[in-house]
Order: sequence, then structure tokens, then C-alpha cells
Amino acid sequence: MSNGGIGRRGVMLILSSPSGAGKTTISRHLLERDDNLSMSVSVTTRPKRPGEVEGVDYHFVDPSEFNLMVNRQEFLEYAKVFDHYYGTPRATVETLIAAGRDVLFDIDWQGTQQLVENAAGDVATVFILPPSTSELERRLKTRAQDPADVVAARMAKAADEISHYPEYTYIIVNRDIEESVAAVQAILAAERLKRQRLTGLGDVVKALREGQ
Repeated sequence: MSNGGIGRRGVMLILSSPSGAGKTTISRHLLERDDNLSMSVSVTTRPKRPGEVEGVDYHFVDPSEFNLMVNRQEFLEYAKVFDHYYGTPRATVETLIAAGRDVLFDIDWQGTQQLVENAAGDVATVFILPPSTSELERRLKTRAQDPADVVAARMAKAADEISHYPEYTYIIVNRDIEESVAAVQAILAAERLKRQRLTGLGDVVKALREGQ
């Protein structure tokens, strides 16, 4: 993507939140509306859920293969969440970012910390908060994907997840999906214009100063 000789590196756009706060819905809307944005497809040891597609929702592997990938340093980040491992494949993401493609990450605070350590200049971090604890619980129950004990576990974990909000640059309280999507779109638009992300800028400015 270039503009008068100016290109740019892509943005690693991270969305984190407690389960049920709405980041998956927000992510879906963003991907539908922005052709330059791709979802990072994580590798996971979690069993495939009904309707999930290999290579689209996740890359599903067994724990031994995941450990081999860790040993080969094939992940930008990885973490254990609810008894299963999740990791971001390094090669795919680095190729997209170098080509000026933006990549969306739906990861938790552990993964975010590692991505910031490994690729700080390419990262933009957004934390999504629910409007209230009761609304978070209502959303988890109405998803109808998880049994009651899993909902309880996710609610117990939510307080710890929320405590990591100061590690994020942007905070959105998800009261309304459309407003939240618009807010993330504004963040992405600004991040795309960051001076340090632009390539070829020096030559363009030099030409402008020389009256070309």
C-alpha cells in the first residue's frame, strides 16, 4: 500500500478482553469492513468445536506438536488458557506485516505481553471492558456454547484479566457494538499514519523540500 512513494509496515492490532465482553463480535465486524485487515489464525491444542474449520478458526494440533513448535521458536507468542495452549505463528504474521497488511489478534494479556516484547514497534493494543459484571455474566450465559461450570470459571477469571487493563494503550467499554467497532476503526486509522510505521517517507519529504 503506497501513497506518492510512501509505503508502510502493517499494524499488529491486538484486541483483548474477558470472555463475553464482545471482542469476537467486534473482530468479525472489523474484518467484514476492512479489506486490508486479516485475522491471525492461532495454533491451539484445544479440541475443535462444532462448526469450526481447520486453518480458518484455528490450526488444531496435539500437545506434542505444539511443544515441538515452541522448541523451534515458531511462535511470536504462546500461552496456556483454560487447560489448552494457544500460539501465534511467527512466519505468517511477519510476512503480512512486512507487506503492509494489518493483522488482528484476539489474544489475552499473556500473549499481549509477549507480542509487545517481540514486536513493540508494530503493535497497537486495545482492551475491551464489559459495561458491568452482571452484563458480562448474562452474555456468557446467552452464548449457549459452554456448560455452567465453564461459565463460572470464566467469570472467576474475568477479574484477573480485567486487572491487566493498564498494560494496554487504548480502552473501550463495549456498551454498544457499533460504537465499539467505530472506535477500533478510528484507532486503526490513526495507527496506520504513525510516522515510524511509514516507509519511504524520508525520500518523499526530501523531494518536497527540494521543490519537486
